Amino acid sequence: MYKATILMGVTGMQLFLKLTVKLLRLNNYFVALLTLLLVFISSLVAFLLEPETFGTLFNAIWWVMTTVATVGYGDYFPKTVPGKVLAMLLYVFGIGLLSLLIGKIFDSIAELQRRRESGKLKYQGQNHIIVINWSKKAQLAIEDLLDSDPAVEIIIIDNSEKHPFDQTRVHFVSGDPTSSDVLEQASIHTARSAIIFADPRIDDSSLIDGKSMLIASSIEQAAPAVHTTVEIVLEKHIRNFRHVQVNDFILSHDAVSRLAVRSALKEGNVDIFMQLLSRKYGEDVFEVEVDPAWTTYGDAFQALLRQGATLIADRTDMTINRRLEAPIPTAARLFVISNDETITKIRSERRL
Repeated sequence: MYKATILMGVTGMQLFLKLTVKLLRLNNYFVALLTLLLVFISSLVAFLLEPETFGTLFNAIWWVMTTVATVGYGDYFPKTVPGKVLAMLLYVFGIGLLSLLIGKIFDSIAELQRRRESGKLKYQGQNHIIVINWSKKAQLAIEDLLDSDPAVEIIIIDNSEKHPFDQTRVHFVSGDPTSSDVLEQASIHTARSAIIFADPRIDDSSLIDGKSMLIASSIEQAAPAVHTTVEIVLEKHIRNFRHVQVNDFILSHDAVSRLAVRSALKEGNVDIFMQLLSRKYGEDVFEVEVDPAWTTYGDAFQALLRQGATLIADRTDMTINRRLEAPIPTAARLFVISNDETITKIRSERRL
């Protein structure tokens, strides 16, 4: 008799473990549906068994929810044997099922976070900036972008396996940036622009620029309208990019060496350039719309100067201050040196 009791206990435990394993393997939506059905059916049965105790179906639902979530508040409780049996079943199965649902919800949140950190999630936004190839320069660029625009969203595409810059507005896509699937995962079609940095893990300069050219070609094929900026290690390779639609090139070591020369020749020059390069302090370069009232560059220069901005260029032409009487062409793009407050005021007045 004693052995039979032990055998029955072991068998019962095995059945319970098998049932638990099967429940854990159930789909999250199915577990949620099963929990809702349990709550509704139990509430309906409780109300039908003891209508005088609960009064309304809502009160029965309240009792079931408090029973499976805690141990009840004592404001409602069954008084008949069938009602008490139902309560006992809810203690065993209801609490277990609700705990399973809560556990699966937390597992889903944890899995989502793991996928985000490993770069496996697809970005669903738009008007974002894509930064390709992680490096110290990429990190500094991202920090500058975040400081410049409080609403900007940034996507990092890199072959690394973990998010290199875990910040709320910075997302990560792991994979080969020349792959169309990876670019699609980063929503390249809805991006504002893409910045391709030289890969620091490659030693050969020609191979670095070759990889950058492949990435630029992939972006052009996938989304030709996206503004693309490429960091080039060797200046002679720029002509190899002419068949690819690249909007801007940045020579990797050129800016540093030129700033060093300026510093050696004339003290204080570097501070001016650093102000224009950084959005964290000092003045910056902004583009302003052409006012229809401006006929010549002189009109634009005087009007902007009165507002606190200095006109410096039309596109790449920085000689316009010596040609103030020249008419402003239809396709002009005027650039000024100013600060955020002044340029915001100018743009807001232009909208009125």
